[in-house]
Amino acid sequence: MTYKKKTKKSKRQVDAAIVHVKSSFNNTVVSVTTVDGDVLFRGTGGALGFKGSRKGTPFAAGQIASNLSKDMKTVGIKALEINMQGPGSGRDSVVRAFQGAGFNITMLRDVTPLPHNGCRPAKKRRV
Repeated sequence: MTYKKKTKKSKRQVDAAIVHVKSSFNNTVVSVTTVDGDVLFRGTGGALGFKGSRKGTPFAAGQIASNLSKDMKTVGIKALEINMQGPGSGRDSVVRAFQGAGFNITMLRDVTPLPHNGCRPAKKRRV
């Protein structure tokens, strides 16, 4: 069997990215994707060592964003679109952390799903 020489992976250069922030009451999940949707980086409160209810705090969300911003600078990302989803308290601090890291935020979008009519309610209880 012949030996195949592995080609060296080239570093990806990305100018603009989309940041998806899913913030619940218990945790904040941040993923950074290209414009096409390929995930570059992701981070959560639990991955940074926060446990329990501290994962859902604004401080944890800010730490997630500052950790991701260090990785994003190596790829060359300068402009961001931010999609925020959910009712959690970590939404604003993620945006502030990315602004403080020097990224140009071009769009803030709230993509929280809202039910138009919702599920059918449970039948009337008979006692």
